[in-house]
This record gives sequence, C-alpha cells and structure tokens, in this order.
Amino acid sequence: MNDYWTELEHIQTSRGNDQEEPEEVLMKVPDEGELEEEWLKEAGLSDLIGDQAGDLQESIVLLSTLTRTQAAAVQKRVDTVTQTLRKKNKQHQVPDVRDVFGLPSAQSGKISSANRTQPAGTSENGKQDVKSDGQTIIACGDDKSNLDTALSETDINLEISFSEQAAGLKEQSKSSEPHGGEDDSLLPNFKMPQDKTGTTKIGDLASQDMKKVRSLALIELTALYDAFGIDFKSHKAVKIKIKESGLFGVPLTVLLEQDQKKVPGTKVPLILQKLISHIEEEGLDTEGLLRISGSATRVKSLCQELEAKFYERTFAWDSVKQHDAASLLKFFIRELPHPLLTVEYLNAFITVQKLPTRKHQLQALNLLVLFLPEPSRDTLKTLLEFLQRIIDSKEKNKMTLNNIAVIMAPNLFRFKGFRSKGGEQQEFAMAAGTANIMRWLIKYQNLLWLIPKFLMNQVRKQNTENQKKMSKDKAMKKLLKKMAYDREKHDKPYRSTTKTDALPGVIRVQAPQFSKVSMAIQLTEDLKASDVLARLLSQIRTVAIKREDICLYEIGGNIGERCLNDETYMKDLYQLNPNAEWVIKSRSR
Repeated sequence: MNDYWTELEHIQTSRGNDQEEPEEVLMKVPDEGELEEEWLKEAGLSDLIGDQAGDLQESIVLLSTLTRTQAAAVQKRVDTVTQTLRKKNKQHQVPDVRDVFGLPSAQSGKISSANRTQPAGTSENGKQDVKSDGQTIIACGDDKSNLDTALSETDINLEISFSEQAAGLKEQSKSSEPHGGEDDSLLPNFKMPQDKTGTTKIGDLASQDMKKVRSLALIELTALYDAFGIDFKSHKAVKIKIKESGLFGVPLTVLLEQDQKKVPGTKVPLILQKLISHIEEEGLDTEGLLRISGSATRVKSLCQELEAKFYERTFAWDSVKQHDAASLLKFFIRELPHPLLTVEYLNAFITVQKLPTRKHQLQALNLLVLFLPEPSRDTLKTLLEFLQRIIDSKEKNKMTLNNIAVIMAPNLFRFKGFRSKGGEQQEFAMAAGTANIMRWLIKYQNLLWLIPKFLMNQVRKQNTENQKKMSKDKAMKKLLKKMAYDREKHDKPYRSTTKTDALPGVIRVQAPQFSKVSMAIQLTEDLKASDVLARLLSQIRTVAIKREDICLYEIGGNIGERCLNDETYMKDLYQLNPNAEWVIKSRSR
C-alpha cells in the first residue's frame, strides 16, 4: 500500500498549495424515515406514501413483478415511512400499509383481475407471499427451490435474483476469502452460463426500459444487503458553491452541457477523452505510468492554460509530457465537486466489502453500476477501459492491477470536497477497502455492465402488465382511438405487431436505412443475430456499411427497443417475444 500513501500525500500537498480552500461536501445521513422516503422515490414508488399518494397504477405493476426478497425490502421501507409519519403527527392523511398493498377499494377492481387465477396466499409462481405485520406484497419471479447450490464459486447465475440466491445460501458458512489487498492471481475469473436469448449490456436498451432497470436494480441491491443484515444507507449532499463553467472542478452535468454545444451527443467529457488519447499516443509502455507524478508547477500551469484554450482549440498538446497528462487526468477525476460514484451512493460502493463472498460483492457492484446516473456511468466506463489498457502493458510499464488500483483509489474516493474525520485505524481501513473496490471495478468491468437476465425478465413482465391494463381500460381505449392519427407520428415504445403475412417459423427483418424493405428469415435452432446481419451485408453492396456500426434490434412486444448481441439465438428470442419487430439499423451511440 506504499503507493497509496504516496499518492495521497501528493494529493494533499497539491490541495494545500491551492489559494482557495475547497468547500467540504457534507454527506448528510437523512433523518429517520427520510432515508426510506428518498429510497422509495428513487425506486419509482413515491406514490405509495404521504401526500404524494395517488394513482397507484405504475407502482402496482412494478410490485407485481418483484421477487419475495425484493417485495420484503419494499415492505420494510414503506412500514418505516408510515410509522415515522404517524409519530410526527402529520396533518395530511397517511395511507395505511394495508390500503397500499391490500389495495384501496377504488383500485381493487382493476387489480383483482390480474391476480384472479392465483390461489390465496401464493404468487403466480406458487410461492407464499411475503408478509409483514399481517400485510401482504404479492411476490413473483424466481423460486428459491430452483437454486443450484452446487454452482462453483466462479459461476455467476444471472437468471435468478441475487437476493433470492443469497437468501437460499445464507445458512452456509461464510467464505474465507481474503478481504485485504490480495494479489492479482487470487481474484477468481467468473464465468456465466450462455443465455440463448442474448446478453444485454447497458446501452443496448431504450431509455424507457433502462429507467425500469435502474429502479429494479436499487430494489434488488437493497434486498441483497437486507439478506445479510447490512444497512443500505444513501447520503444527501448539502449544497455548496460550485463552478458553473470551465474544465476542472465542474460538475459532470455542467461539463457535458458545455461539451454538447461543441460536439452534439457527447456522453463523456471531451477533456477526459483528449487526455486519454494524448497519453495513449505517447504509448502505454512507459514505466510507472500514473504512478510517477508530473511536475506540480507544470501541471498547475497546464490546468490554467487548458481552461483558457481548450475549447478554442489553440492549446499546444505537443508540449504536454506524458506524466503531466496522466497527472492532469487524475486531477480531473478528484477535482469533481461531487464524486464520480455520486455522493448518494459512494458509501454503498464502500459497503460492498462487508458482503461475505467475492461473488456477492461482484453482484452488488453490478447493481450499483446499473443505477448510477448516466453521465457518471459513461465516464466511469471510459476511465476503467483506459486503466485496463495500461494494465495490458504491465510487462513493460510495471503497472499491475494492484499498482493501478492503489494509485487510483484515493483519486476516485477522496474527491475534492472529501474530509476525513476518522483516526489512523479508520484511515487504514479506508485505504485497504477503497483499493479493493477499485481493483474489482477494473478486473470485472466487462461483467459489471451486463444487465442480469432476471432484471430483463422483470422489465418484460412490467411491459406486458402495462399493456394488459391499458387494453382493459375502456376509457383509455376510446382516448387512444381519438389520438390514433397523432400516435402514428410518434414512436410507440411498447406496441404489439400483427403480421398478417407471417409464415410459421419465419420472421421479417426490416432494414429501412439501407433501402432494404424486408427480408424473410427462416428460424432454425442455430440461427443467430450475427447470421441475420451477415445476410444483409451480403445483399447490399451499393452502400458502404461497417459491421460494427449496425445492430439487429428487437422492437416492441414486451420490450421497448433492444440491440441484440451477436450470439443471440433468434428462435429462442422469438419464443420469448413473438410480437416483436426485427429491424437492422445503425447502433445508437
């Protein structure tokens, strides 16, 4: 850990030389009940409590898709908020939990039809419903009886809820895995069973479905922490003065707004992209890259010059030494007024260490990445990919995974407004813990950007339930008919498609961007998405198309829009979503 303390000393020295003392970002722990209320809001369930209670339609659909452990996590937070509001003798009417989950009379008619075929006390899976103080949340999803407890320590099961797996395995003894700064070779290489309906990564889904994923990931992570008796606490940042323009010390959202005026569609700060490309132009074989700091005087001067000339494109990059550029990159990350991992969930990242096994820790990190705000997530991904490329040249630059982790941990976790208030013991724990988290983020980054299949199944079920309820609402039907003309002008995120010309075992693939009206594709057991794309490319020779720039999309039915992985088996996916349309078009960037 010597490199960690050296890096931290360098950071503290550079901050000590600043003329203006940065304001402390107070990470306030919300009051009793406030934490749970914020959690429900983040989970998309704010209409269940307080004076926000109203039409429960969306919440009912979300609740109907939850597993038992997820439902219990929601129940626990609603109970706490309800009890807290009653203690405070709020003037507005506080809905009883029984009214929320037993459903008020005004809603009962709409909901009873959805559960009419289910036996009392069980979900549609045949599982008993989760109960708390005599009240019930209907839980559906994966049955713990299906858990494969024989899975090896390096297998990751993405088909069953992580919290359900944890609940099923909780009685087993805790792993003796090391929690200190272990050597690279001690980190296992996790593998996943093949999903014939295709893996889904962040960026493959339309925004409507990604919003659902984010809510479900928060609920699932909380349920996972609950399974091991670990407190899941988010924090609130007290407002501080922040720069409203510039490059360094500017919030990501403000910086991206500036960048998008220059380059529309920018998702990662231009200055970070340029620093990375400049470092790579010099080659990644340089010994001590990121570890050896550039000249503090030069770096400070370069910051000032970049602030003045970067957007004008008059900055002389040829004069920037590689180690100075690396120092600028670290400076950019740690000078963010709010941490890249967000004030709200920075502590949740650190708390991952408390989970008993490496597998559970990886599962938690996966969920945390899923509900990071998009600017933070995209920037983190770019940073981690760059760090991995440095590690790939470790034979020459002498920068291993451990080296990079201990160097970058204080830059990522000790952001500009951070103030350590603990003693020496807490400092050592913070150092070892954050270095471990950094190590796992880099090592397992390819897994962390995957959306688990069980979450995708829940999204599909939500879309299906929304369609059912819309079709049963006669008033809504009449309104939709009146608005039919206007609706045709807009994208319909969850439309069902009737194919009057469809033949059994045949799908029609459209490619309007490439002057191909449609292709009839015979479904076979071995047909993959890559085969469909190959067929298009073989038939279109008048337009120059790069294979990596196009994707086969699943659109409609029980999904909004999804870019398919090349290894997706089309027959299996068709059986999962028979009402989808299949469209080849340019990838969304």
